[in-house]
Amino acid sequence: MQPRILSIPRLARLFFAWCLACGCWAAPAEDQKQSTPSAAQESPAAPSPETGAGSSRVPATADYIIGAEDLLDIHVWREQELSGPMTVRPDGKISMRLIGEVQAAGRTPAELGQVIREALAAKYLQDPIVTVTVRQVNSKKYFVQGEVNRPGPFPLLVPTTVFEALSISGGFREFAKKTKIVVMRKGKRIPFNYKEVEKGKKMEQNIYLENGDVIIVP
Repeated sequence: MQPRILSIPRLARLFFAWCLACGCWAAPAEDQKQSTPSAAQESPAAPSPETGAGSSRVPATADYIIGAEDLLDIHVWREQELSGPMTVRPDGKISMRLIGEVQAAGRTPAELGQVIREALAAKYLQDPIVTVTVRQVNSKKYFVQGEVNRPGPFPLLVPTTVFEALSISGGFREFAKKTKIVVMRKGKRIPFNYKEVEKGKKMEQNIYLENGDVIIVP
């Protein structure tokens, strides 16, 4: 009897079945999966703005003017010793290694970054890349007192009207006199009628708040 000779297509099918049984065919796919990190592995999760005022970044606008006691994050690329959080002193300055004292108050983050970059480039580093961000606003606040649900100080991060500030403070308590609200500004009393503004009347009284303003809800 002559030996049975398998055809090439049948040999190919048997070889494929043997590879599946041994797990050889799946190995390259597993290797590829392990060598390609997931999106979660490639980029760490951004810190949540809800994690706490001391560690979260506030939504300060690009034209925000830095003030005393603001907490800044200063990052100099590839210079860890020059990078880190810095608090603006009451005199409006910060102190950095190599360049000493720098005036921060009165400048935007971008302007301060440019000043630091020029000071470092003058003597110490070649083409430094400097980034300045505001981590926490402490220099600009307004206050809400009286018959609101959340009285206290609030950071003045962006232009905010009286109407908006009252909403941020959690709304009114049961016996609040909404027509007798007063904004105290540098010793001046500015009346505010919430019910009129709510109806779209006399909108000129819905002024933008300034640093240090106090809203009193009787």
